[in-house]
Amino acid sequence: MADKPRYRAWFESLRDPNERYALDDVVYQARDGSLLRVVHDMDELRKTPPEEWKARFRERAHTTEWPYGSGVWGKKEWVCPEIDNANVVSMLEGLTNLFWAERYGSEIGIDDLWIKQCGNSHTGSFKDLGMTVLVSMVKEMIARGKEIRAVACASTGDTSAALAAYAACASIPAVVFLPKGKVSIPQLIQPIANGAIVFQLETDFDGCMEIVKRVAQSDGIYLANSMNSLRIEGQKTVGIEIVQEFDWEVPDWIVIPGGNLGNVSALAKGFDMMLDLGLVTRRPRIACAQAQQANPLYLSYQRNFEVFEPIAARPTLATAIQIGNPVSIEKAIAALKRFDGIVEQASEAELAEAAAHADRTGLFNCPHTAVALAATAKLRERGEIRTSDRVVVISTAHGLKFVDFKVRYHEMRLEGIESQIPNPPISLPAEYGAVRDAMLREIDRRFPA
Repeated sequence: MADKPRYRAWFESLRDPNERYALDDVVYQARDGSLLRVVHDMDELRKTPPEEWKARFRERAHTTEWPYGSGVWGKKEWVCPEIDNANVVSMLEGLTNLFWAERYGSEIGIDDLWIKQCGNSHTGSFKDLGMTVLVSMVKEMIARGKEIRAVACASTGDTSAALAAYAACASIPAVVFLPKGKVSIPQLIQPIANGAIVFQLETDFDGCMEIVKRVAQSDGIYLANSMNSLRIEGQKTVGIEIVQEFDWEVPDWIVIPGGNLGNVSALAKGFDMMLDLGLVTRRPRIACAQAQQANPLYLSYQRNFEVFEPIAARPTLATAIQIGNPVSIEKAIAALKRFDGIVEQASEAELAEAAAHADRTGLFNCPHTAVALAATAKLRERGEIRTSDRVVVISTAHGLKFVDFKVRYHEMRLEGIESQIPNPPISLPAEYGAVRDAMLREIDRRFPA
């Protein structure tokens, strides 16, 4: 029997392909200060025919054979092939449902609208996809004798939750830096409950990012933010999953919220690999959606990406993307150029109403997904997206992480926003007649014959 092919991957400079590092090296940037990317031995991967890859991914999905039941590790050869299976730290992330948003789509004029529910994951966000890879590599590095005291991240909530959970599972110390008062209570309690060392700093995300970078450079702490390209390897599987769920047909559009912008380049990378290996024959268009209060990529897009300038992000209901200086800007712009991309923005009122409107059709997504939903509606209104296009919106986190946002909307307490479709509870005495009259009145008002 012939030996199994040896799949390899390594870090490589974005600008100099001759600058390479092993994946177990503690390195986050190239010598010129640009980010690294993970590069795979594509010649070796091409030796397996496209139909065989498709069959392998299909057979592994939800299997009990460790670790291939994970949506990430079922594609191990494409993600991080040299990790020993015994060192994989997985909570069977990925393989989230692709929901046909028939009612919501019809109401905004799109017949074929789908929501990729990445929030239906262990910690409630798509960040699990990248964190399983990063923490697994740390466990592998420790097994190889590397000294790593702890793993740390700056976060607006979801990254810290994912890091804390996966690090706890692996018995690796975790340190998280959060902007004080800018993270929801459900997001804050996740790393606390999982035993991470939690610091609330009197700054914004960008300030937390500066602190964690210094900690990683000077104090022997391993960096877990998306400037560490290992994270991208897990996050890229979301695009592969989408196409797999469509029986390997590529949608026309994918709309994704953008903050630190690692998710944009990750999405593109998954499609690039599928194209290179012959599993698909075309790319979708990518639309990146930003909150108007934190829109540096949108401002650059308005100038054809000729100039990018960091901004001071202003407070937004979409707290996880309140980022004015995204670390993955170079990768994201390159991806959008390859994918005929568009950048759209949503105001606070637009995202709040998009969330409420979508919830009325059975969804329950986070405010960041609402930014993408609002952007999708705007792109449809001006004809960029056609009624017949197949459109997938990436939902990045579960709405239960942001119940305060939803409660304040329905209680009409969102500052500066006049809720258009609030649905506060109706208080009544426990008397049949009063209840019956109110019930019938509300049914007639909301659902007229």
